[in-house]
Amino acid sequence: MSATAMIVDDESPMRDQLRARLQQVWPDLSIIAEAANGIVAIEQAEELRPDIIFLDIRMPGKNGIEAASILAKQALVVFVTAYDEYAIQAFERGAMDYLLKPVEADRLAGTCQRLQERLQQRQQEKTAPAATNTASDQAKQVEQMLTQLMQQQSQKREYLRWIQASVGTSLRMVSTKEVLFFRSDEKYTLVQTEQAEYLIRKSLKELEDELDPKEFWRIHRSTLVRVSAIAEVTRDFRGRQLIGLKGHAEKLEVSRNHTHLFQQM
Repeated sequence: MSATAMIVDDESPMRDQLRARLQQVWPDLSIIAEAANGIVAIEQAEELRPDIIFLDIRMPGKNGIEAASILAKQALVVFVTAYDEYAIQAFERGAMDYLLKPVEADRLAGTCQRLQERLQQRQQEKTAPAATNTASDQAKQVEQMLTQLMQQQSQKREYLRWIQASVGTSLRMVSTKEVLFFRSDEKYTLVQTEQAEYLIRKSLKELEDELDPKEFWRIHRSTLVRVSAIAEVTRDFRGRQLIGLKGHAEKLEVSRNHTHLFQQM
């Protein structure tokens, strides 16, 4: 069965890996678009109208659950994430499924089979007058489920508040409220405060998943910045967005994939 799909993930290697897996298990599926965040995904989905959207949950700006409340009204949504904390069983209902990274071929094949069955069902509903309310009923069910999940997240999620950094033979506890930004540095991650800098072994992706997304934004593939530490956002002569921080002279570059965070400029 032929169909069209979009892949939404803020990490390019993850998009590449999923695209390759899909080519193996569903050769007739056409990947017509990719997006690195929920805002772009909504815009492209509105224009291209894909049948299926494979959607990462943890993304900067607008996360997957927020975007799905809009995307699920026009396509079948499959969540793809590295974490199993989002009530997996709930996604077996309605118009959605749930895949854990790294995506296994066997699990993906089962998902694709269910997607094909759902698409065929939708085609039949279009030609069956007695079933005209089925699609709207499913959309309502999806919206209710997403509302419940977002409430559960806000109530239960506890975010990282302290960073453990080694200084010589001692251990320093750094409050996340002291941190200006995190920057990946090969095997280590730099933690920058107004007074000092530290190196930790936790990856930037791990930090992004553990920090409150309202407090820390990814502005570049190698940089997370504390939002309340931002003093100004300017543009240089090349048109690049640069962030100025309170109490720190260094300017941080905003990559093209993350300029949507400062759309008012």
